[in-house]
Amino acid sequence: MSLNIFANARQPLGNPAFLLGAAAAGFAVGLVANLGRKAAVQSLTALKGQWDEGLKAEHRLTMTLFDALEATDESDVKKRKALLVQLQHALAKHAFEEENVVYPAMRDHGQIEDADKLVHDHGYVKQYLFDLLEMDAADPAWIAKVREFRSEIEAHVEEEEQRLFPRLRAALGADGNKHVTTVMNKAGFAAA
Repeated sequence: MSLNIFANARQPLGNPAFLLGAAAAGFAVGLVANLGRKAAVQSLTALKGQWDEGLKAEHRLTMTLFDALEATDESDVKKRKALLVQLQHALAKHAFEEENVVYPAMRDHGQIEDADKLVHDHGYVKQYLFDLLEMDAADPAWIAKVREFRSEIEAHVEEEEQRLFPRLRAALGADGNKHVTTVMNKAGFAAA
Protein backbone atom coordinates (compact mmCIF):
# COMPACT_ATOMS: atom_id res chain seq x y z
CA MET A 1 0.00 0.00 0.00
CA SER A 2 1.39 3.33 -1.05
CA LEU A 3 1.61 6.20 1.40
CA ASN A 4 1.61 8.73 -1.41
CA ILE A 5 -1.88 10.21 -1.14
CA PHE A 6 -1.38 12.29 -4.29
CA ALA A 7 -0.65 9.32 -6.55
CA ASN A 8 -4.33 8.62 -7.19
CA ALA A 9 -5.17 12.29 -7.53
CA ARG A 10 -2.82 12.64 -10.50
CA GLN A 11 -4.31 9.82 -12.52
CA PRO A 12 -7.28 11.84 -13.85
CA LEU A 13 -4.91 14.43 -15.30
CA GLY A 14 -3.81 11.97 -17.95
CA ASN A 15 -7.41 11.09 -18.76
CA PRO A 16 -8.61 12.95 -21.91
CA ALA A 17 -12.21 12.97 -20.66
CA PHE A 18 -11.11 14.63 -17.41
CA LEU A 19 -9.09 17.24 -19.31
CA LEU A 20 -11.97 17.94 -21.67
CA GLY A 21 -14.36 18.31 -18.74
CA ALA A 22 -11.98 20.66 -16.93
CA ALA A 23 -11.55 22.75 -20.08
CA ALA A 24 -15.33 22.94 -20.56
CA ALA A 25 -15.81 23.97 -16.91
CA GLY A 26 -13.11 26.63 -17.25
CA PHE A 27 -14.73 27.93 -20.43
CA ALA A 28 -18.16 28.10 -18.74
CA VAL A 29 -16.77 29.99 -15.74
CA GLY A 30 -14.97 32.41 -18.06
CA LEU A 31 -18.08 32.93 -20.15
CA VAL A 32 -20.24 33.68 -17.12
CA ALA A 33 -17.60 36.06 -15.74
CA ASN A 34 -17.37 37.85 -19.10
CA LEU A 35 -21.15 38.19 -19.34
CA GLY A 36 -21.20 39.63 -15.83
CA ARG A 37 -18.46 42.11 -16.72
CA LYS A 38 -20.34 43.17 -19.87
CA ALA A 39 -23.57 43.63 -17.89
CA ALA A 40 -21.75 45.77 -15.31
CA VAL A 41 -20.15 47.95 -17.99
CA GLN A 42 -23.43 48.46 -19.89
CA SER A 43 -25.48 49.04 -16.73
CA LEU A 44 -24.32 52.70 -16.49
CA THR A 45 -25.98 53.35 -19.83
CA ALA A 46 -28.98 51.03 -19.54
CA LEU A 47 -30.03 52.29 -16.12
CA LYS A 48 -30.43 55.81 -17.46
CA GLY A 49 -33.48 54.73 -19.42
CA GLN A 50 -33.60 56.43 -22.81
CA TRP A 51 -30.75 56.17 -25.31
CA ASP A 52 -29.82 59.85 -25.13
CA GLU A 53 -29.67 59.84 -21.32
CA GLY A 54 -27.43 56.76 -21.46
CA LEU A 55 -25.09 58.49 -23.89
CA LYS A 56 -25.02 61.59 -21.67
CA ALA A 57 -23.96 59.37 -18.74
CA GLU A 58 -21.15 57.98 -20.89
CA HIS A 59 -20.15 61.54 -21.81
CA ARG A 60 -19.90 62.39 -18.06
CA LEU A 61 -17.77 59.27 -17.48
CA THR A 62 -15.46 60.38 -20.29
CA MET A 63 -15.05 63.81 -18.68
CA THR A 64 -14.31 62.14 -15.34
CA LEU A 65 -11.51 60.17 -17.02
CA PHE A 66 -10.16 63.38 -18.54
CA ASP A 67 -10.25 64.99 -15.08
CA ALA A 68 -8.23 62.09 -13.67
CA LEU A 69 -5.72 62.32 -16.53
CA GLU A 70 -5.30 66.05 -16.06
CA ALA A 71 -4.74 65.57 -12.32
CA THR A 72 -1.57 63.56 -13.03
CA ASP A 73 1.95 64.86 -13.52
CA GLU A 74 5.02 63.63 -15.40
CA SER A 75 5.93 61.25 -12.56
CA ASP A 76 2.60 59.38 -12.87
CA VAL A 77 3.46 57.57 -16.11
CA LYS A 78 1.88 54.23 -15.13
CA LYS A 79 -1.29 55.93 -13.91
CA ARG A 80 -1.47 58.02 -17.09
CA LYS A 81 -1.15 54.93 -19.26
CA ALA A 82 -3.77 53.02 -17.26
CA LEU A 83 -6.23 55.92 -17.41
CA LEU A 84 -5.61 56.35 -21.13
CA VAL A 85 -6.45 52.67 -21.71
CA GLN A 86 -9.66 53.12 -19.69
CA LEU A 87 -10.51 56.17 -21.80
CA GLN A 88 -9.77 54.25 -24.98
CA HIS A 89 -12.10 51.40 -23.98
CA ALA A 90 -14.89 53.74 -22.85
CA LEU A 91 -14.70 55.74 -26.09
CA ALA A 92 -14.59 52.60 -28.25
CA LYS A 93 -17.79 51.24 -26.69
CA HIS A 94 -19.45 54.64 -26.91
CA ALA A 95 -18.48 55.07 -30.57
CA PHE A 96 -19.76 51.57 -31.37
CA GLU A 97 -23.19 52.46 -29.93
CA GLU A 98 -23.36 55.76 -31.76
CA GLU A 99 -21.94 54.62 -35.11
CA ASN A 100 -24.00 51.44 -35.29
CA VAL A 101 -27.32 52.67 -33.92
CA VAL A 102 -27.70 56.39 -33.26
CA TYR A 103 -26.02 57.84 -36.34
CA PRO A 104 -27.87 55.48 -38.71
CA ALA A 105 -31.13 56.56 -37.01
CA MET A 106 -30.09 60.17 -37.59
CA ARG A 107 -29.55 59.43 -41.29
CA ASP A 108 -32.93 57.69 -41.50
CA HIS A 109 -34.54 60.86 -40.11
CA GLY A 110 -32.88 63.40 -42.40
CA GLN A 111 -29.79 64.25 -40.32
CA ILE A 112 -27.42 62.82 -42.92
CA GLU A 113 -24.79 65.57 -42.94
CA ASP A 114 -24.81 65.82 -39.15
CA ALA A 115 -24.35 62.05 -38.76
CA ASP A 116 -21.50 62.05 -41.28
CA LYS A 117 -19.78 64.92 -39.43
CA LEU A 118 -20.04 63.04 -36.13
CA VAL A 119 -18.50 59.92 -37.69
CA HIS A 120 -15.73 62.17 -39.04
CA ASP A 121 -15.18 63.49 -35.49
CA HIS A 122 -14.80 59.91 -34.27
CA GLY A 123 -11.94 59.44 -36.71
CA TYR A 124 -10.09 62.24 -34.94
CA VAL A 125 -10.85 60.64 -31.57
CA LYS A 126 -9.02 57.56 -32.79
CA GLN A 127 -6.16 59.75 -34.02
CA TYR A 128 -5.80 61.46 -30.63
CA LEU A 129 -5.80 58.11 -28.86
CA PHE A 130 -3.18 56.74 -31.23
CA ASP A 131 -0.99 59.82 -30.83
CA LEU A 132 -1.20 59.71 -27.04
CA LEU A 133 -0.41 56.00 -26.94
CA GLU A 134 2.65 56.64 -29.11
CA MET A 135 3.90 59.59 -27.05
CA ASP A 136 6.02 59.40 -23.92
CA ALA A 137 3.54 59.97 -21.07
CA ALA A 138 6.27 61.80 -19.12
CA ASP A 139 6.70 64.37 -21.89
CA PRO A 140 5.11 67.75 -21.02
CA ALA A 141 3.63 67.77 -24.54
CA TRP A 142 1.60 64.70 -23.57
CA ILE A 143 -0.68 66.55 -21.14
CA ALA A 144 -1.03 69.41 -23.62
CA LYS A 145 -2.27 66.84 -26.17
CA VAL A 146 -4.73 65.45 -23.57
CA ARG A 147 -6.13 68.96 -23.02
CA GLU A 148 -6.46 69.55 -26.77
CA PHE A 149 -8.22 66.18 -27.09
CA ARG A 150 -10.58 67.04 -24.24
CA SER A 151 -11.49 70.34 -25.88
CA GLU A 152 -12.41 68.53 -29.10
CA ILE A 153 -14.49 65.97 -27.17
CA GLU A 154 -16.29 68.73 -25.27
CA ALA A 155 -17.28 70.45 -28.53
CA HIS A 156 -18.50 67.13 -29.98
CA VAL A 157 -20.51 66.35 -26.82
CA GLU A 158 -22.08 69.79 -26.72
CA GLU A 159 -23.18 69.52 -30.34
CA GLU A 160 -24.71 66.09 -29.72
CA GLU A 161 -26.44 66.90 -26.44
CA GLN A 162 -27.64 70.43 -27.19
CA ARG A 163 -28.61 70.25 -30.85
CA LEU A 164 -28.50 66.88 -32.58
CA PHE A 165 -29.81 64.35 -30.07
CA PRO A 166 -32.86 66.45 -29.10
CA ARG A 167 -33.70 66.77 -32.79
CA LEU A 168 -33.45 63.01 -33.29
CA ARG A 169 -35.40 62.30 -30.11
CA ALA A 170 -38.27 64.48 -31.38
CA ALA A 171 -38.19 62.86 -34.82
CA LEU A 172 -38.24 59.30 -33.46
CA GLY A 173 -41.39 59.54 -31.37
CA ALA A 174 -42.10 57.28 -28.40
CA ASP A 175 -41.88 53.95 -30.25
CA GLY A 176 -38.77 54.97 -32.19
CA ASN A 177 -37.00 56.13 -29.03
CA LYS A 178 -37.85 52.88 -27.30
CA HIS A 179 -36.50 50.90 -30.26
CA VAL A 180 -33.25 52.92 -30.49
CA THR A 181 -32.75 52.51 -26.72
CA THR A 182 -33.14 48.73 -26.96
CA VAL A 183 -30.90 48.33 -29.98
CA MET A 184 -28.25 50.70 -28.57
CA ASN A 185 -28.12 48.80 -25.28
CA LYS A 186 -27.65 45.53 -27.18
CA ALA A 187 -24.82 47.12 -29.18
CA GLY A 188 -23.26 48.49 -26.01
CA PHE A 189 -23.43 45.08 -24.33
CA ALA A 190 -21.77 43.50 -27.37
CA ALA A 191 -18.99 46.11 -27.38
CA ALA A 192 -18.42 46.09 -23.61
